[in-house]
Amino acid sequence: MSTIKIKYLAMLNLLLIFVLLLTACGPAETPTPEPTQPPDEPPEVEPPPEEITGQLEIFSWWTTGGEAAGLENLFSLYNEKFPQVEIINATVAGGAGFEAKPALTARMLGGDPPDSFQVHMGQELTETWVVDGFMEPVTFIYQQEGWEQYYPQGVLDIISYEGDIWTVPVNIHRANVLWYNREVFDQYGWTPPVTFNEFFALAEEMQAEGITPLALGDVGIWASIHLFEVVLAGSMSPDLYNGLWTGDTDWYGPEVTLALENMARMLEYANPDHSALSWDQANDLVIQGRAGMTIMGDWVDADNMAKGFEHSGWALPPGTDGIFVALSDTFGLPQNPPNRDNAIEWLRLVGSKEGQEAFNPVKGSICARNDCDPNLFNIYLQGAMQDWENHTIVPSLAHGAAAPESWVALINDVMTTFVTNLDVAAAQAGLAQSCVDSGICQ
Repeated sequence: MSTIKIKYLAMLNLLLIFVLLLTACGPAETPTPEPTQPPDEPPEVEPPPEEITGQLEIFSWWTTGGEAAGLENLFSLYNEKFPQVEIINATVAGGAGFEAKPALTARMLGGDPPDSFQVHMGQELTETWVVDGFMEPVTFIYQQEGWEQYYPQGVLDIISYEGDIWTVPVNIHRANVLWYNREVFDQYGWTPPVTFNEFFALAEEMQAEGITPLALGDVGIWASIHLFEVVLAGSMSPDLYNGLWTGDTDWYGPEVTLALENMARMLEYANPDHSALSWDQANDLVIQGRAGMTIMGDWVDADNMAKGFEHSGWALPPGTDGIFVALSDTFGLPQNPPNRDNAIEWLRLVGSKEGQEAFNPVKGSICARNDCDPNLFNIYLQGAMQDWENHTIVPSLAHGAAAPESWVALINDVMTTFVTNLDVAAAQAGLAQSCVDSGICQ
């Protein structure tokens, strides 16, 4: 054997001995645990959210009771996900956006948009902001999140324009609800009126007991428009009501005359100081037992919860059995907002199941999505969920769904005069002319 081979074998033996010594002196080997999942199915780990900083300015008119609480719930969820973002709550007080909308218009026209803003689904969104190019479509968010399967097709149709989706609905509200104090009704043996004749008969009984029959707070004229739309819906069929906003129903028709007559008579039973009160102050009259009823949207439910009022009763206003006068609060993405990425994450939140379940039970509304857990909602809202599926849906006038803002402004002027003089003929002529001036009627 060669000398080189002998030296090689000797070195190899030394290496083997060294390895054996290391093994003998080292710690005992820990057994490898059995894998809990097959190697080809790694555990699902949710990736951490992308680091987002800066600010997020949200513009709305949610300042009272349940609406403020619902908004705060959304803010809290957002900051849980993105704790380094400073949220700017740019609210402007005033129901239905009566004060907020002019402020928003000034900002948008001045090139100073918030990152996202509250806007009603329907004509208010489309005609005011989408058609004139102030908004960026959000179709890509729906595609990324797979939301099309969770929003009713009718809702998707309303928020779409020229093939794109333009906003994210966070809720559905019902406008046609008659709210009353159950303790007062039980004390006198009263039942909610189903027809207008029953309403007027009950109003006479309430007046005889020193109780104001109808609480109204129209310091913002929108509250009278709200009452009018409910009376319109109760005085005609859903098809005729819908035709008012397309020009197919004659504003000089007998159904409109009847609605105005019904409303004029109802206003005679309202609190004399209605023009000095807000909608929630009018609801306080019902809570205190000083008024018998108020006709307002189901944000009253949230107001009652926030005020700890446990004796609220509700019914459908006269003539509206089987009709759901609907509106929806949504959020959109303005063109060139200061914090676009932050705004997109806000839209993801308000459109999510988690966000809508945190917001709506305290807001007094139901989810715009169809997969929320009904057990999270109170008895009234559970009933509203069922009615949303089963009743005939018609759009709200006062809350941007039925008519563009320019037309609503004309109707506001007519109603401002009407609630003062109760002149049915003059109001009907003014409403008919407003339809012509809006370009809907010929």
